[in-house]
Amino acid sequence: MSCTQFTKDFTQQESIPQAGIDKALEIMASGKLHRYNTAPGEKGEAALLEEEFAQYMGKKYCLSCASCGSSMYLALKSSGVKPGDKVLCNAFTLAPVPGAIENSGAEIVLVDITDDYTIDLDDLDKKAKSSDVHWLLLSHMRGHIANMDRIMEICNTRGLTLIEDCAHTMGAYWDQKKSGSFGKVGCFSTQTYKHMNSGEGGLLVTDDPEVIARAIILSGSYMLYERHTSRPDMSVFESLKTMVPNYSCRMDNLRAALLRPQLADLDTQCRRWNERYDRLALGLKKIPGLFLPDRDPREAYVGSSIQFSLNGKSEAQILEFLSKCKEQGVELKWFGNKEPVGFTSAYESWKYLGQLPDLTNTRRILAVMCDMRIPLTFTLEDCDTILNIIEQTVKTILI
Repeated sequence: MSCTQFTKDFTQQESIPQAGIDKALEIMASGKLHRYNTAPGEKGEAALLEEEFAQYMGKKYCLSCASCGSSMYLALKSSGVKPGDKVLCNAFTLAPVPGAIENSGAEIVLVDITDDYTIDLDDLDKKAKSSDVHWLLLSHMRGHIANMDRIMEICNTRGLTLIEDCAHTMGAYWDQKKSGSFGKVGCFSTQTYKHMNSGEGGLLVTDDPEVIARAIILSGSYMLYERHTSRPDMSVFESLKTMVPNYSCRMDNLRAALLRPQLADLDTQCRRWNERYDRLALGLKKIPGLFLPDRDPREAYVGSSIQFSLNGKSEAQILEFLSKCKEQGVELKWFGNKEPVGFTSAYESWKYLGQLPDLTNTRRILAVMCDMRIPLTFTLEDCDTILNIIEQTVKTILI
């Protein structure tokens, strides 16, 4: 086996831009961290971030939230999801997605996936035919975007309201239309390992004035919603202000200050991620025994992580492969674990759902799927080192 050793940390992100650090220090010195702690006529950092992200997305309104999970929860509630409603969701996703549906009181209806790691559109159409199914929370899991033309056709034909989980697709497009701009609401993450980093955080975008008004009140605006500048006319709030509860899911000015300079540089960062992703993808495709699905040319992805499958390999072989890679410093996650590990879990570990469906394809695909972060602290030469380690390990263990 190759004696090559990789020494960089797969969790090490780049520093916050100096402009964000400087602004954060200014806010901490002032003590005005709360988003509504502003002088008359003053726009806080959270309000400015909302204006700028709405403009970036080409949407009318934006709300900054405590997390992407909370933004999905607010999106469901503000769009009209009631306890007992059925919400479709692809089975390959992370735990906050079904968690948001569970939190809304709705029933989760999991949809199978296909070998390209995206939602199975035939299974979606089949399950959407039911007369009591009216919602789809679509997770663009790990940055893989399904055929949005077909999805919108299914939604329109079956009367589904689409909410997009874009935690992994900030800055991505489908056929030149931004991910997160297809549905009634788009939800984004600013957690440390996403495309903008505030530790925790979420952003919700929509063109619907009543949805954003509900979301603003739900997020915990008290009666201070007039201080939001990415909002509809104040009259929209009148019939809602005493009918919508406060769930306290706000973002604060400190985190917004960290994000605004990152948003200004987001497209450049996305290109840098794709340089690394494309280098890795090209190399991985050349390694016998590994499978990477071809990506649709209409999909303009943001490759902050990469997935590949060890088709036909046993659990014992996969575990040995993962172990040998880790010994050489290459940290791979595996969705085939029978127990959830860290951020990684398969739908069969969500026991709170009750009776779990038998999603044969999802189980088969996740059983052999490996997952790797691509932090921007890695150089292109680092990508080559990682490829060398994976290739040599495959040759030693799997072939």
